[in-house]
Amino acid sequence: MAEEKKEEKKIIVDEDWKKEAQREKEILAAQEEEQEKKKAEEETRRGPLPQGNFAALISMLVTQAFFAMGLLQVKGEKKREPDLELAKYNIDMLETIEEKTKGNLTEEEKKVLENTLSQVRMAYVQVTEQVPTKTQ
Repeated sequence: MAEEKKEEKKIIVDEDWKKEAQREKEILAAQEEEQEKKKAEEETRRGPLPQGNFAALISMLVTQAFFAMGLLQVKGEKKREPDLELAKYNIDMLETIEEKTKGNLTEEEKKVLENTLSQVRMAYVQVTEQVPTKTQ
């Protein structure tokens, strides 16, 4: 009786199962390859990144501030409400850079930072004047 139970528990692997498993494995490999191709294409479309320098850092923070104010938007996306808190944070970051780099910037870098801060502050004021205040 014990020998009969041992025989019942045998696992039989047929060729159809092996073929199905192999086909699924090939499908997964093809999907992974396709994802890698898409990722490579996206990186290629982006183009090379600019050299990291002071002006690029300032530009990055200003872009974030303008995006938060709703003055810039992603192509194809609907217009967003301004996030004034985030915009103010980015302006504060620029002010911190201005404060911490006093005396260490070239004349050109200093002018870029001053002019940029002036422009982003003016934009912030204009956007805050257009945003309706919340009543409590």
